[in-house]
Amino acid sequence: MADRLMSLLGLCRRAGKLTLGNDPVIDSINLKKARLVVVASDCSRHTAKDVLSCAHRNGVKAHTLPHTKEEISLAVGKYTAVLSIIDDGFAKKADSLIEGGITHGYDD
Repeated sequence: MADRLMSLLGLCRRAGKLTLGNDPVIDSINLKKARLVVVASDCSRHTAKDVLSCAHRNGVKAHTLPHTKEEISLAVGKYTAVLSIIDDGFAKKADSLIEGGITHGYDD
């Protein structure tokens, strides 16, 4: 069964609505472009702390995913542990998948 969240992140990347990497994500948060921030489960503590605290300070919702850097990187086509979604629609859908714990399956 395909992972719906990883598929959505890949779609976000192809649509140009994803920011990848620590510094670009922090910039997207500070520039008020980020709508949702996600961090890999095996991201370094220092990086995760920096990104998550920046998101919190700026009122941007953030999640640590149960997925590893390798799983996320495979979905988006570039090695990364931190990313931000810069589109409201994609962010809402990703947030609902994460919050609902429903990342596998085919039904909406």
